[in-house]
Amino acid sequence: MSGASTTQAISRSFGELDWPARIAGLVGALSLIAAFAAFIVEPGAVVFPALVFVAVALYGWFAHQAETARSLTFLATASTLVILGVITVYLFVKAVPILRQMGASLLTSAVWDVHGGRYGLVTMMWGTLVTTIIATLVSAPLGVAGAVFISEIAPKSVREAVKPAIELLAGIPSIVYGYIGFVVINSYMMDLFRLPTNGSLFIVGLVIGVMALPTVVSVSEDALNAVPNAMKDGSVALGSTDWQTTKSVSVPAAISGISAAVILGVGRALGETMAATVILANVTQLPEPLYDVFGNTITLTSAIASQYGVAAGRPTQLSALFAAGVVLFVVVLALSVVSQTIERRMQQTLGGDQ
Repeated sequence: MSGASTTQAISRSFGELDWPARIAGLVGALSLIAAFAAFIVEPGAVVFPALVFVAVALYGWFAHQAETARSLTFLATASTLVILGVITVYLFVKAVPILRQMGASLLTSAVWDVHGGRYGLVTMMWGTLVTTIIATLVSAPLGVAGAVFISEIAPKSVREAVKPAIELLAGIPSIVYGYIGFVVINSYMMDLFRLPTNGSLFIVGLVIGVMALPTVVSVSEDALNAVPNAMKDGSVALGSTDWQTTKSVSVPAAISGISAAVILGVGRALGETMAATVILANVTQLPEPLYDVFGNTITLTSAIASQYGVAAGRPTQLSALFAAGVVLFVVVLALSVVSQTIERRMQQTLGGDQ
């Protein structure tokens, strides 16, 4: 049901209610608006309109359950959109001062001089790009291979044991991954390659790639399971082996879901904060040479996490960190649009549409 039809259904149901229920609905709506206004103007006063809203919702649940449930679910959906919009506007508004001061050089300069008041995001963007590429090279092939094994190859008993174990990896806090990467992998890399400093982009990418594996495996496996059995049975009936069916039927049919899984993994790599912050030092310089994956620099997320505390007293630096958040937001939004485009094109291809 679309948002317009949902609104019309709620309005029609509201018109069919008795007057006490209409008054309660009006009071509930006003109390919710008052709670939102109080949150902005006087946060301590939020509790009073919030209690009124809860009381009205409880009354409606017992007196008119169906209408109340419809209204509350619509409210939850609308609140999600409103909150997203507020966060987006706030993020861009906070980034405006540094954009006015630095202009285009904010995205073209690698200088991050806190004392001189000069800020450029190139170093952070480069670190984020390198770690994301490494993480994708780790999570994409391993994740898709794991999904194919679980969905198409593994016996049922193995599948029931392996899939929950992989999904359990997603529940491990990122700080634990970062700590293991810094203490174990970093020490090993230091001894093996005689690295001059602790931490490197390669270690961050490797750790984040492992963190993204559960997402890629789970979503890809769901996409493979969604392929109709009739397609697989038809391939086998024509004389194809199980592997030929998997390679030529199951994977191509599920490619939109697999692509979405990889993009979700890339999004996880882009937005990962604690692992990168723990492993990397706060080095705001590009590695030399630029392609040195064993260099120690900084990412967008680790810059925000490591500097937001000291930036509280420096409005310009704080605005620069918000600008870093804007860059992340725009990139993730672009990835989402790309994933939707891939899914639509694959649906047209598989459906025979041109």
